[in-house]
Amino acid sequence: MSETPIGSRTLSIILGYDPTTLRERVDLRAAGERLEELGSLRSLSALNEKAVLLRLLGRLDEAIDIANEAVRQARFTGDREQLLGARIRHAQVLQYQGKADEAIIELTGCVDEARGREWTALEAFAIQNRGKVWFDTGDYENALADMTAAVFLREKLGASPAEIQAALTAVAVVQSALDAQRGTAGGAGSPDGQGGTDHA
Repeated sequence: MSETPIGSRTLSIILGYDPTTLRERVDLRAAGERLEELGSLRSLSALNEKAVLLRLLGRLDEAIDIANEAVRQARFTGDREQLLGARIRHAQVLQYQGKADEAIIELTGCVDEARGREWTALEAFAIQNRGKVWFDTGDYENALADMTAAVFLREKLGASPAEIQAALTAVAVVQSALDAQRGTAGGAGSPDGQGGTDHA
C-alpha cells in the first residue's frame, strides 16, 4: 500500500513544504473544493482524506473528530495496516492542535509497530511525522535523527528523486536549526563568547 492512501487529488493540493516550519503549503481553494466533493461520504478512504484536508485547512476540531472516526472504522475492519495509517493521520492532527506529547506517544507506537511488521512505507511516514513534531518542540537532535532515518527508509523503498530531495531538504532545515541552537548555547555558555567554535 502507499504510505498515504489519501487520493491523488489531495496530494496535488499540497504545493510543497514551508522551509522554516516543515509544514505543508496548501492550495486552500482546491482543498475546500475537494472537501465539498467528498461531502458526507463515510468510507475509510474518504474519512482519511477528509481528516487530512480539514487539518490542512486549519479546521482542527472537525479534523480530530473525523480522524477519530477513521481510527474506529479501521479498527473495526481488523486491517492492522489501515489502522496504522489512520493512527498516523490522527497524530498529525494532534500535532497541529499543539498536543506534541500525545502526538509523539502515538507516532512512537506507530513507528515501533510498522518496524516490527516490516511495513517500511508506513515506518517512513510515521518517523518523518514524528521528526516534524520534535522540530515543532525545538528538540532538533531527535528531529534530525528521525528525518535522517526517513531518508534512509525512502531510499530503501526506491522513492522518486523528488521525494528523496524533499526528505533531504527537511534534514538540511533541521541541521541548520540544530547548528544555530548549538551555536547560541555555546556562545552563551562560554566566558569569552567563543563557545562552539569547535563545531563545524
